[in-house]
Amino acid sequence: MYRQLRMRNRKGASPDYECCSFRGSITALDEKNGDIVWKTYVIPDLPKPRGTSSTGKTLWGPAGAAIWSAPTVDAKRGLLYAATGNTYSGEDQPNSEAVVAFDMKTGKIVWSVQGNDNDVFISGCRPGVKNPNCPDANGPDYDFGTSPVLAGNVILIGSKSGYGFAMDPDNKGKILWRYKVGEGGALGGIEWGIAVEGDTVYFPLSDITRPNPGGLHAVNIKTGEKVWAVKPAKSAQSAAITVIPGAIFSGANDGILRVFSSKDGSVIWQYDTNKDFKTLNGVPAKGASMIGPGPTVAGGMVYVNSGYGAFGGRPGNVLLAFGPE
Repeated sequence: MYRQLRMRNRKGASPDYECCSFRGSITALDEKNGDIVWKTYVIPDLPKPRGTSSTGKTLWGPAGAAIWSAPTVDAKRGLLYAATGNTYSGEDQPNSEAVVAFDMKTGKIVWSVQGNDNDVFISGCRPGVKNPNCPDANGPDYDFGTSPVLAGNVILIGSKSGYGFAMDPDNKGKILWRYKVGEGGALGGIEWGIAVEGDTVYFPLSDITRPNPGGLHAVNIKTGEKVWAVKPAKSAQSAAITVIPGAIFSGANDGILRVFSSKDGSVIWQYDTNKDFKTLNGVPAKGASMIGPGPTVAGGMVYVNSGYGAFGGRPGNVLLAFGPE
């Protein structure tokens, strides 16, 4: 059993915070008793004092490389793949914004490939902000927020940079191709999850702050070439997507759950969750933005949560279950 350690770098936005000491890590636990089998930090060096801020606080580093998504098991190769976020402080770290391969038995890092580099970023450091914790050159915040997907002999992943990637697990993660989905940014690009069906990978777009925030792209896994691309109503598709044979389920920031045909991207069904619902447990509930986890399809049912009040979304609190009519 594995668990990943992640922490949003919001504390760095405070000028009184000694930024930063957090390092992303993976921990392997014995499933029988919960004992730690191994623990590996993706930034191997302990943070050290790197100076003093204008407010007199100690500055620390290197830090960052949070792991935001579930790791992926490659039983054939005995590896575990995890995707990391940006560096928080100090020099840019080679295992930040990367797909990192761990030996499943020992936790040793076998290889690591960056999708982006030179991205040192903490929250609260937008242009014009005077925060002593901000790096000299604030990066674009191009995290890998999605889980790596192992499809045969290819690793697929999406980045907040707006690019989808294919990597070769038999060649130390060598990048096979890049596909541009959107403009990307701190709340943009590909946020929380992609999906694969056969020889096609699907990338949803979440350019929340852009004029054309949403969209869905189907890409040939072997060639990296576009099969089709569609843009729905002007709403970011931040949530992870789910695919079943013939259909892709995608929740959007506008609160609408859309189902796209995997043949051509046409919308074959949709449901507006922006309403009040009578619930089984009697708690008042309403739907709103759909960001984060994707729909779950099981036993002939579709389960989806609606209402996410952070990162440009609107709050709500409902879990919906759909069945055949």
